[in-house]
Amino acid sequence: MAEKNSEHSDILHEAKKAFQQSADAENDNRQSALEDIRFSRLSEQWPEAIRKQREIEGRPCLTINKLPAFIRQVVNDARQAKPAIKVHPADSKADPKTAEIINGLIRNIEYASNADVAYDTGMECAVTGGFGYWRVGLDYAFDDSFEMDITIDRIANPFSVYGDPYSTAADSSDWDTAFVVDRVAKSVYEATYKDTAPVDWDDDAWSGLADTAWIDDEVVMVAEWWRREKVQREILLFADKRDGSLHTYSAEDFEKDPDLVALRELGMLEFRQKRMAPTHKVTQYKLSGAEVLEEPYDWPGRYIPIVPVYGDEFDIEGKRYFRSLVHNSLDAQRMFNYWRTASTELVALAPKVPFIGPKGAFTHDIDRWNTANVKSHPFLEYVGNTPPQRQPLDMGTAAGALQEALNASDDIKSIIGLYDASLGARSNETSGKAILARQREGDVSTFHFVDNMARAIRHTGRILIDLIPKVYDTPRIVRVIGEDDSQRNVAINQEAPEVDDKGQPVVDEMGEAVMAMHDITAGKYDLTVSTGPSYTTQREEAAAAMTEMIRAFPASAPAIGPELAKSLDWPGAQKIAEKLEAMTQGPQIPPEIQERLQQLEQENAQLKADRSIEQGELGVKQYDAETKRMKAEGDLSVDRAQVGMKALGDLTKGIDGVGPQSVRATE
Repeated sequence: MAEKNSEHSDILHEAKKAFQQSADAENDNRQSALEDIRFSRLSEQWPEAIRKQREIEGRPCLTINKLPAFIRQVVNDARQAKPAIKVHPADSKADPKTAEIINGLIRNIEYASNADVAYDTGMECAVTGGFGYWRVGLDYAFDDSFEMDITIDRIANPFSVYGDPYSTAADSSDWDTAFVVDRVAKSVYEATYKDTAPVDWDDDAWSGLADTAWIDDEVVMVAEWWRREKVQREILLFADKRDGSLHTYSAEDFEKDPDLVALRELGMLEFRQKRMAPTHKVTQYKLSGAEVLEEPYDWPGRYIPIVPVYGDEFDIEGKRYFRSLVHNSLDAQRMFNYWRTASTELVALAPKVPFIGPKGAFTHDIDRWNTANVKSHPFLEYVGNTPPQRQPLDMGTAAGALQEALNASDDIKSIIGLYDASLGARSNETSGKAILARQREGDVSTFHFVDNMARAIRHTGRILIDLIPKVYDTPRIVRVIGEDDSQRNVAINQEAPEVDDKGQPVVDEMGEAVMAMHDITAGKYDLTVSTGPSYTTQREEAAAAMTEMIRAFPASAPAIGPELAKSLDWPGAQKIAEKLEAMTQGPQIPPEIQERLQQLEQENAQLKADRSIEQGELGVKQYDAETKRMKAEGDLSVDRAQVGMKALGDLTKGIDGVGPQSVRATE
């Protein structure tokens, strides 16, 4: 017990020292963030002394807060183009299809844990205050299960996180210490952590925390302390005698796996060499300033699972500063409030212009003249020949105040970098191209906020890739989600039939089911982060483009129609697309019938060839017969002609008085 108390005492001492260092380093950033958030979100824009003085004098303090519109513009742009994590194989043991499974698993983790809320909250805190956070955690998959799932949770209060003051990485992936604190009432502390015995608040352990952040009147601070330390891990190299391949295992994992131990004993695995490799060990402590509340927990990953997203970052002499989008525009907003208040005060509270006339002119109906500046009377009567005159209202001072207010409004836009076109207001641009160019300028001036969010999500993906093989390390069925939000269940770490995107079994040329083993514990994977329109936006744009293409080229409708149907938001669009695909592909014929049809086509082709030969021979015979017939007819005609000529000669000889000359002439 004494040894345990001594160990806890060392942990408390080190934790309080680390917390104080972090709090001192972040003090300036936290004060600036608090001021920016209260100024822009709570509209606390008048200095307290000036506001109280004006209230005493009965003067107005108008607050016309223009900053939330700029904040929403940047935050909502980030929501529309949320970065997406893409996993890729990084070594020979990694499988591209398994990488797609991991992609779908990460989408499922984001969907199941409402990660979009965590991302949006962190981004809004970064834009408004300069920094925001979310965290990666573990939870049971079901209430009655021992399987664990990874979660991505939001941190609504960015001031509850204290990071590593010595971090230099842009995404703070090099954090070696971090605190997540919660301030609870003493009664809640006793009920939660000391339900068996009351707390002696006068004990030296608690009284020694006076004038610190750990205790304040009736409030106690409870902290999660995350600590990361460098350790050495023994790496073993084995050769598989069955296929000659080389495999690397950590000594700890190898000894825990009975299958690997058995293969080594059977001589299947031959030991080659070993070495010590550097890695990190992450430990979580739950403590207050006076005691350790829970036993240390060894986190399975090698990164502290707290992810910061920063606003405008810069480093001065080794100290990092984080500023919000609106930090430099506070004075311009104050001036805008002042000049709008001044113009209102000059117009509304200025004295009324009096009537001027000869002495005695106002003696008649004096009550009406006394109220002429505050009431509207149908007529005013005066005495004498000269009517009273009213002096013109001097609006010069109010006009100047309004002009200064416009100048302050322009100052806010130029400081932040967002102009009227970016905020949706009409400006001097008239063409659509010019308006888009001005909007593009606004997007570029604030793009570093969106880019910092992409870095944070990339670090989140790095944490997930590190955790997934350690959390999903047993044979199980997991749900994966595709880019089009389609869902299907996939078996991991076990041999199971391969399925396509529609959940249908994949078969080979022989009709046999293709078996796959998506072992996500093997191989190394890397990631990229893509920033752009969401899948819904891309689908809508694709549908519009395909519709225009069909209008311009109607013949493409059979090919484009199924894809167009998939991109539409109709109920049952997927079924319509499948029917269109079936129409373009024709009816599906069973394989055995297709084979018989092919045989019939071959037989028909052979018959046609034989018939062609027969028809050719018959044609030759017909040609010969026709030739002989024509020759016979020609010979017969010659004979008939000769006979006729002879008969004609005989006839001419028998005619009296007709000489040969006459006959020849007649001929």
